[in-house]
Amino acid sequence: MSNKNVLVINSGSSSLKFAVIDSESGEALVSGLGECFGLPEATIAWKFNGEKTEQAITAPDNHHQEAINRIVKLMEELSLKETIVAVGHRIVHGGEKFTSTVRIDDAVLAEIESISDLAPLHNPAGAKGIKAAMEAYPSLPQFAVFDTAFHQTMPKKAFTGSISHELYDEYRIRRYGFHGTSHYFVSQEAAKVIGKSVEESNFITVHLGNGASVCAIANGKSVDTSMGFTPQAGLMMGTRCGDLDPGVIEFLLKKGWTQEKVFETLYKKSGFLGVSGLTSDARGILEAMAEGHEGATLAFQVFTYRVAKYIASYLVPLNALDAVIFTGGIGENALDIRREILENLSLLGFTEDKAGNEAARFGAAGQIGESALLGAKVLVIPTNEEFVIAKESVERI
Repeated sequence: MSNKNVLVINSGSSSLKFAVIDSESGEALVSGLGECFGLPEATIAWKFNGEKTEQAITAPDNHHQEAINRIVKLMEELSLKETIVAVGHRIVHGGEKFTSTVRIDDAVLAEIESISDLAPLHNPAGAKGIKAAMEAYPSLPQFAVFDTAFHQTMPKKAFTGSISHELYDEYRIRRYGFHGTSHYFVSQEAAKVIGKSVEESNFITVHLGNGASVCAIANGKSVDTSMGFTPQAGLMMGTRCGDLDPGVIEFLLKKGWTQEKVFETLYKKSGFLGVSGLTSDARGILEAMAEGHEGATLAFQVFTYRVAKYIASYLVPLNALDAVIFTGGIGENALDIRREILENLSLLGFTEDKAGNEAARFGAAGQIGESALLGAKVLVIPTNEEFVIAKESVERI
């Protein structure tokens, strides 16, 4: 067993994901999820050697701390404690301060908390996870890996909003982008596939899951991405609307909607769920569409159309294109969605390799198409964000 294992923690407002990752192979030795924090039904569950175990979390005041304490005990029970060399934390927002992974100290923790208004649902939760882990593992180095860091190479013309410069100067309102660890990982893997150094490679990476984003990568660096100031912008998603005329918000407020109802609708009742009127899950959309459900069919069409539009537009910041890369839960598995996206891009010469598309699912990577016109491949590469966090942490010990 490797002695370069990293405990990776992804702390949400009401949940906490964790895994012990071998930083050399990327293998998850154990993985788990604590959820329903703050509620009586809070639980923590994990998988080890193919077996799943679940327990209740009963601490009345701090479910995050009890979850971390349970994880610490679990590491001892599984004889993993002595193999862990660091704790890596996924932090959603690093603002403009953090452009790479950093070792956490009191100053870094304070900075993460100070920019919580940029990610009010995520950064405070991430800080909770850090504090709990530092208390549980005071002798281990702890690192923060930021979703936004990879996109800090975007040029000003890509991240600047067409709004008053005072809004940027005072509040730092700009495009930040998210899913950075995923876009980074698949671009690194794709460079190996095409036999080029990543510094000489140009990709459009397409992370499709319940949250979804597209990224243009020139010579290994992010130069544009679809998510913006928040993870709400860009593509249609499971429950999020993506790009929307801001005038809609004003219109609804004037109609008597409360601010809370407006944003609850845009964040949690839109996307696949809103358009289909049925479900936020792409699998449910595809099943219902096959049965002739009109709402599901429309949701499928809106989603694939918008993804194709973003892919096409991201040729603009690139001088060449080596590959379009699909990843994420939908991107890795939903061949019908990938097929429709490529069909929408036919004017750019994209064609599907039907056998390749059938094969590249359920954890399998592969080529599913190409554009002879652009000289570009279409690849599926499963993402591994936890592996990125583990490697980034070990490299900075």
